[in-house]
Parts: sequence; structure tokens; C-alpha cells
Amino acid sequence: MELPVLLRQAVDQALEGVALPELTRAAAALSERYRGETRDGRLHLSDDLAAKAYLATRLPATYAAIRAALTELAARRPDFAPRSLLDVGAGPGTALWAAADSWPSLASARLFEASGAIRKWGETLAEACPVADITWQSGDAAKGIPAQDRADLVSLTYVLSELAPETRTRLIDDLWTLTGDVLLLVEPGTPKGWERILAARDRLIAQGARLLAPCPHHLPCPIKAPDWCHFSRRVARSRLHRLSKQADVPWEDEKFIYLAASRQAGLIAQARIVAPPRAGKGRIDLKLCEQDGVLQERTISKRDGALFKSARRRDWGEIL
Repeated sequence: MELPVLLRQAVDQALEGVALPELTRAAAALSERYRGETRDGRLHLSDDLAAKAYLATRLPATYAAIRAALTELAARRPDFAPRSLLDVGAGPGTALWAAADSWPSLASARLFEASGAIRKWGETLAEACPVADITWQSGDAAKGIPAQDRADLVSLTYVLSELAPETRTRLIDDLWTLTGDVLLLVEPGTPKGWERILAARDRLIAQGARLLAPCPHHLPCPIKAPDWCHFSRRVARSRLHRLSKQADVPWEDEKFIYLAASRQAGLIAQARIVAPPRAGKGRIDLKLCEQDGVLQERTISKRDGALFKSARRRDWGEIL
């Protein structure tokens, strides 16, 4: 997956003239903070160089994950055509761009971000975004969200890992109150990220939310540690992206986990593929989370006819 043309061009302009050695050091420090889930009272994106490192190395991957989650959400709710977005912990506006790419109906967006450095670049990038009415506001998710009107789509992406557990619970409650239709949560595809999504899942189900994706049911998650639920999206690296990460290959795989919850029911999903399919001669092996809350390894062969043809076209994270 690649960034939309307008966003890629805006990012390229933002990174013009940046010194590669400085960007490489900033990218390494940023990666260490994210991987270590550092919570020391400082913002990860505390200065302009860290913000530029994020644009170069993290924006493409987080965009790919959010866009993939929105694709699965739209498949469960083909009638959903949001006109308003509320994005909390917006970073450079990644969810804004993914939502605008998913739904031409999107007319307005309110974005809250605590880091002035990344918010500045988000505002600059948003000048090229097709959404007509975009409002940025300084706001720290850990301190709560000011009272405001509900939005059709509310998003919180790659933020829960930066918050204390008690703050996460309160924030999920606040965001659900502000959700007119769909709430989207996205986290890194790590065991800890999955655990945070599970806690939010339980909280939202208790408040009457309908799960659209990835879960095909509202029963307890059948996946047990040390296994965990997550998905992957391959991301194309630009030359600067590759150089700043000192990488050789022109792509990377972003692992992520997400949850789309709605106030309305969506299309019923029979089963979701929760691991990479394993293809053999005349057969395909799938790990499925099924509608009845069961996790099942299933082999589908040519003898299954149309089901086999359908299964061959399906990938990790998709509905069977």
C-alpha cells in the first residue's frame, strides 16, 4: 500500500532539505520510544525533528493500517457514509487522510493533538486534503476531551499505548459518548496492543456497542496467550524512508490490531481469517475466528468447489 498522491507529495515537500544523519538518529530514537511503549511524561513527538522522522518512517505504516481497518469496516457497513470525523491523538492527520480516501462523503473533521510539532505539520499536510472543513485543536487525550457534538466517525489510533490503564478506560467511555455511529480503535499488532483492544472491546460491549470488525461475534475472544490477534499490511517505502531506517528492502510489514464498534448492526460475518493462509496442492489451510465464538483450523480442498475458489482469493484479515 502507498500513500495517496496528494499526501505523498505534501510529505515530500515537508521533508525537503532535512539532513539524513539527523533524520536517521531521530527515527531510531522515535522507534525505541514506540517499541518500548515509553511513558515518561514526555511526548514522543516533542520537537520538529521528531515530527519529521515520524512523517518519513511512521506515517506510511500507520496510514496503511488505518486504511485497511476502514476497508473492513466499510465491508460490514456498506451503508455507512460519514460526513463528520472526530480524531483524537490525531498526529499528522493520518486517520483524516484514510477516512477521506475511504468516503468522499466526509465533509468535516475535528482533530485533537497534544504535540504542537506534529500538529503544525498536520495542518500543513491538511491543506492538500479534499475534506472541506478541517479544524485542529490542541488537546491531550490523557486529560479528557472537551464537550462537543457527536461525530459520525470517531477514531483513536496508536494512542492507547501512550496512556495509563485507568486513563484508557475513561477515554473509551468519553469517545463512545461522542460517537454518533462508528468508533474505530487501532493499536500496534503486539500482544500488549491486543490486550488493550480486548479491554476496550469488553467495555464497549457492556455499553451496547455492535462490533463490526474484526470480530465476527460478541462472545469472549477465543484466542489465548501466548497467541494474539493481529493483522499485517505491506507498506511501500520511499527512498528517504528506506535510508532513514537504514533498511535494504523497499517495503515493510506493519502489524496492527483494530476494533470497529457501531451503534448500528452491520452485515453478518461467518468467519474471519486470523493468520496467514497456508496453501498446498489442491488445498488451503485457514485459521478462522468464527461467528459462534470458536477458533478453528480448517482445511478447504478442491472438493469443496466454490468455497475453495473463494478461499484462494482471501487473505489474512479478510472474511471467509
